[in-house]
Amino acid sequence: MKAVRSALEAIYVRRLTRKLEGRPRPRHVAIMLDGNRRWARGAGHDDVREGYRDGGAKVTDFLQWCAAADIQHVTLWMLSDDNLHRPADELGPLLEIIEETVQRVCAAEEAWEVSVIGALDLLPGDTARVLKEAASRTTGRGGLTVDVAVGYGGRREIVDAVRSAFDRHISAGGDPRDLAADFDLEHITDNLYSPAGHDTDFIIRTSGEQRLSGFLLWQSAYAEVHFVDVLWPAFRQIDLLRALRSYADRDRRYGR
Repeated sequence: MKAVRSALEAIYVRRLTRKLEGRPRPRHVAIMLDGNRRWARGAGHDDVREGYRDGGAKVTDFLQWCAAADIQHVTLWMLSDDNLHRPADELGPLLEIIEETVQRVCAAEEAWEVSVIGALDLLPGDTARVLKEAASRTTGRGGLTVDVAVGYGGRREIVDAVRSAFDRHISAGGDPRDLAADFDLEHITDNLYSPAGHDTDFIIRTSGEQRLSGFLLWQSAYAEVHFVDVLWPAFRQIDLLRALRSYADRDRRYGR
């Protein structure tokens, strides 16, 4: 039965892929990897970490699907800054799984250029070091751009961007009062966490929750949003292609 289901799914993937040919598609897809704990409980696991492990293993597959769909930039939200307040016995293993996931993505054969974004100074020192070292080995690869958001909060990112803009201006010998008088949108855009620095076209949230929870607040001003009632570890290529079909069917007005 499992083999039959896999064969039917492969046929449907090919059909959806053909239907998307020549249709609009997002350049930058951001995804909220939600529902790992609920999936673990539903699968009968006593330890919710099994959900995070299966969710981490799904990340490489997802990036391969995005590359095959000609997506240029992917942002993965793995851990929010609010999550850092979880009990130590839950947070520690979760950070280990994130480290393993990022290392696996960075070691993949595909040409993926990875950056880790977020308030990394809030992470344990060893975790921040492991993530930065893994990402540094992908610099200059080209291909799919991958931002991994860890310890990330959209409000914190905007505050940090403003602070960074003033720090850079003052370090260059400028008067902060001059910057305050001339402060504009670009001063925030140019100082966001991601070096790619582009607006997000399409945000996907798994697990059926219908809110953005502060994800990419600045970059999502004109983003299309897709909520899918599938827990992250169970997310399939079909689910991505259906989301891309939804995107292609929309008339993006950009406030007009």
